[in-house]
Amino acid sequence: MKIGNVTFDNIVFLAPMAGITDKPFRKICREFGAGMVYSEMISAKGLHYNDKKTEELMDISGEMPCAIQIFGSDPDIMAEVIPKVMEHKPDIIDINMGCPAPKIVNNGDGSALMKSPELMGKIMRAVSDVSPVPVTAKIRKGWDGDVSLECAKILGENGASAIAVHGRTREQFYSGKADWEIIKKIKNELSIPIIGNGDIWTAQDAADMISYTHCDAVMVARGAQGNPWIFTQINEVLNGSDITTVPSPKERLSVALDHITRLVDEKGELRGIKEARKHIAWYIKGLKGSSAIKTEIFKISDFATMQNTLSDYIDNF
Repeated sequence: MKIGNVTFDNIVFLAPMAGITDKPFRKICREFGAGMVYSEMISAKGLHYNDKKTEELMDISGEMPCAIQIFGSDPDIMAEVIPKVMEHKPDIIDINMGCPAPKIVNNGDGSALMKSPELMGKIMRAVSDVSPVPVTAKIRKGWDGDVSLECAKILGENGASAIAVHGRTREQFYSGKADWEIIKKIKNELSIPIIGNGDIWTAQDAADMISYTHCDAVMVARGAQGNPWIFTQINEVLNGSDITTVPSPKERLSVALDHITRLVDEKGELRGIKEARKHIAWYIKGLKGSSAIKTEIFKISDFATMQNTLSDYIDNF
């Protein structure tokens, strides 16, 4: 599969998720077979005003292929920051037009853009005209109804090299069932690659989405939280094999411990441990005694204690 001039080893991508898809998690998912990873979403206005924290989110060294995702609603600012984005050498620039978070949509960004398809087209045209790499977009079904095909067509006409489609409206957030029918409809109408997103929890879900919608790639979001093995499993199924990658509790906990170590190395002990807590909760979900250990983990603030606690827990399996 290709997006513009970028070729991928496989068609299973890690979705961009704010506060989740940081460098340590992206690298782990790549090691388990993600064909492409995305940065957390990055504010174009933050780059415009030279915000240091915003700049730090663009460190994607050693992760290729990787897309940097930006968000905003001012076409001029979106285009202006592209040279800053390109300093980090992304393979693709992705525009977030689907985030449902109130703090994003209240500024007219993210999925709020789907109320203004014409503005979506202007943003895509402004960015694609100045970007030296392919520009893609991630959209939803709509704000409170289905306008996805109209929006997708406008994006395609204005330079989008691919579109990721999440089959929920903004009003749904992450509730209910993702509508795969809209992915199928958009794929049937557009010639550019379409990436399906929504309700991929298992390898079979990914295979079913591709079979039903004929999308060119799948994008895994919440299904990858605490479960990077899903990329290996999906690739096994898509390659016509049985699933042989089924991590034992010890293997899950070993990767969780590795994840914590990477977070601390990347972000320092205080911040790294704080951010590790949610990931550990996902890794241990469903394991024996997970409720008690989760309560304990959320009280820990230093690496040594976290390492010892998790190591002791591993010994129970």
